[in-house]
Amino acid sequence: MSAPNLSNINSLPFLLVGIPGLETLHIWISIPFCFMYIMTLLGNCSILLTVRLDASLHEPMYYFMSMLAAIDLIFPTAVVPKMLGIFWLDAREIAFEGCFIQMFFIHTFTAVESGVLLAMSFDRYVAICNPLRYTTILTTSRTTQIGLLSLARGIAVMIPLMCLLTSLPYCKTRVIPHSYCEHMAVVELACADPSISNLYSIIMATLLVGSDSIFITFSYSMILRSVLRLSREARLKALSTCGSHIAIILLFYIGGLLSMYLQMFSLDLNPHTQVLVADLYLTVPPMLNPLIYGIKTKQIREQMVKLIEQLVGLSISLADNDRSPTERGRLS
Repeated sequence: MSAPNLSNINSLPFLLVGIPGLETLHIWISIPFCFMYIMTLLGNCSILLTVRLDASLHEPMYYFMSMLAAIDLIFPTAVVPKMLGIFWLDAREIAFEGCFIQMFFIHTFTAVESGVLLAMSFDRYVAICNPLRYTTILTTSRTTQIGLLSLARGIAVMIPLMCLLTSLPYCKTRVIPHSYCEHMAVVELACADPSISNLYSIIMATLLVGSDSIFITFSYSMILRSVLRLSREARLKALSTCGSHIAIILLFYIGGLLSMYLQMFSLDLNPHTQVLVADLYLTVPPMLNPLIYGIKTKQIREQMVKLIEQLVGLSISLADNDRSPTERGRLS
């Protein structure tokens, strides 16, 4: 195939199916996804606002939580608006470039989130195992550097993969049997051998997830060993703080592995089951993470309640100022 023909083919848009086999139920399926997206926006924006406004939360642990909240805003925003466009308006078309930009954001911030979860485990390890050196080891500048390093790592891993994927000719069909530009679903449309890109993605995913998982496991093993030496009250406090982190880590890795293996291997499942699992992986954890913070992290919970009370008080004050003097006199 000549270069001009390849260029013409790859400039054509793709068509996203949505949920294969459940097209007649798209309107009903959109309701929980819309609800989860709204809750995700409210929850993660509340975390960011709470940490930003409360000076007592300007510590590494809460900075890492803020990074995770920002990632949890990017994940669903890269997917859900387009998904709802398919469900509500049958707007299935997505540009060739837009498809790979969406894929880039999804996989880049998957790698970034893994790095942030590793940083959170290191933060808890230092706080519990070396509390006297905590402020000297994890300074504000070093916390920022860790966040930027996680971002740089994710981008550095994804750029070669994007170059490999966009260089393939996609001439089998333009229809992607998915709700978004999922990696495996898009690669199956290539009419050239994608083995190099597949090998690269498997190696990078294994190295990133494998190494991060090993270090996270090591950190919490050391934490558990140190916690068992503490008093009962201190032990409960440490376990409560780490409990939210462990819940988020399990939700992220187990959900990601389940979604990946369902896409990679044929397990005699209906296509809509595989697609729904992949869709839920990108929408459920970002919604649940702020709830886990609020339930498990006392400081976040208390400051969010104070923030809500202040906002309610401000809205009442503004409403009162909008009333005329006569109306205020009657109310009083």
